Amino acid sequence: MAGHKNLSEIELLRLLKESDHSAYNEIYHRYFFLIFTHAYKKLQDEEQAKDIVQDVFATLWFKRDINLPVTNLAGYLFVAVRNKIFDHFAHEKVRTKYVDSLHDYWKTNPGPPTDHRIRENELKGYIEKAVNELPPKMRQVFEMSRIEELSYKEIAAQLHTTENNVSKQVNNALRLIKTKLGSLALITFLINL
Repeated sequence: MAGHKNLSEIELLRLLKESDHSAYNEIYHRYFFLIFTHAYKKLQDEEQAKDIVQDVFATLWFKRDINLPVTNLAGYLFVAVRNKIFDHFAHEKVRTKYVDSLHDYWKTNPGPPTDHRIRENELKGYIEKAVNELPPKMRQVFEMSRIEELSYKEIAAQLHTTENNVSKQVNNALRLIKTKLGSLALITFLINL
């Protein structure tokens, strides 16, 4: 690499096109700080500036055999960084518009209609009643599974039983609830958990 320090841009570019890693490293060390400073002045964000500069150098390596400038490597790198910065700002603008549109939507549509909430609360009441009517041990296993969100293994360990027994208890509970409420209510119940 010491031999590459004295090479001109044209010689470095020629070697880069031949996949010479030392030439790439020399270009990187020669221009990194210069284009990083340029990117940082535009972005005012050190990490974002580093990301953009790294992206430019990665692109330089991956496209080394095509689309490289014949002369004025510094100008090429500055233009590449400028274009990446423009892309960044355009992406941020789109993201900001999207977030703003979501905020506007939530302001105008704060939630489901009142009658929907009433039906939902009624259904929850029916489900709670059906769960409370389960045999005590089955209800305990079911609540640990569905409300506390414990795995069958965790439930089995806490209750000193087998995972198979826990699975049977939960399946039996679901079958009993389904019988009491009907298939539609069970689907709604499982979706809302």
